[in-house]
Amino acid sequence: QVHLVESGGGLVQAGGSLRLSCAASGRTFSGMGWFRQAPGKEREFVAAIYWSDGRTYYANSVKGRFTISRDNAKNTVSLQMNNLKPEDTALYYCAASNAFTVTSIHDYPYWGQGTQVTVSS
Repeated sequence: QVHLVESGGGLVQAGGSLRLSCAASGRTFSGMGWFRQAPGKEREFVAAIYWSDGRTYYANSVKGRFTISRDNAKNTVSLQMNNLKPEDTALYYCAASNAFTVTSIHDYPYWGQGTQVTVSS
């Protein structure tokens, strides 16, 4: 059974930083991703990484501010978020993919419960 457990959300002022982590168990995956969903909006792609070679992908809105990384030994994926903005406020989800691509929500059959990130202005 696949389990994805997120941690690290919280409340931060604009310009601050947070680090999200996701612990994965149950099977191996081709890639891991982070998505977010703000109230009244659709869930959107934030960042993704391939387990095998560490290739990363980012949404334009977070490039240069967010960094996704993996720890193969611990089976965890992290999202370092710097220079946070109020528009980054959302419920952040960790997801796991078995697909060749990792940037579409449709690539991800496995999802965590989400962790709230709130950025105050």
